[in-house]
Amino acid sequence: MSEQLSHTETSFPQINFPIILLMDNITGEANIGSLFRLADAFGIEKIVFCGTKPNLSSNRLKRTARNTHNTVEHEFYEDSVETVKSLLAQNYKSFALEITSGSSPIDEVKISADEKILLVAGNERHGVSNEVLELCKATHHIPMYGKNSSMNVAQSVGIALYEITNSINKFRKK
Repeated sequence: MSEQLSHTETSFPQINFPIILLMDNITGEANIGSLFRLADAFGIEKIVFCGTKPNLSSNRLKRTARNTHNTVEHEFYEDSVETVKSLLAQNYKSFALEITSGSSPIDEVKISADEKILLVAGNERHGVSNEVLELCKATHHIPMYGKNSSMNVAQSVGIALYEITNSINKFRKK
């Protein structure tokens, strides 16, 4: 039988990916804490919060983040639209994680190793704002097979980051 490893016993390589995660008005403290952990786990560049400033003093956020809110780079800007425009001007390729009439499954995303990625996720209730969606180059969704058409924002970001980093790693190995 295998033994569970502690954090210091794992041998995962530390890889940094040129990915910025932009949160368009995410408000749930547990979701924000989970997003910090995901950002750390997937080695992304930083998280940019827009709209509602996260309460980094929240005990719920701290418990969920498990200290990653102190180690993952993050910024806050009030205006999502202006922030996306600024990042696009810095040559980030933008993807919104949202079910739309034109969205494609996230597992179809193709990213080269040298592309800088801006992954946008939206509010727990209303999703990514229409103004931000209009600025994104593409929208991707997670295929779902049940009756519900939505998923928790942190869970969906985790799935998307897995697919995006996997795509980048495949390109790097070529």
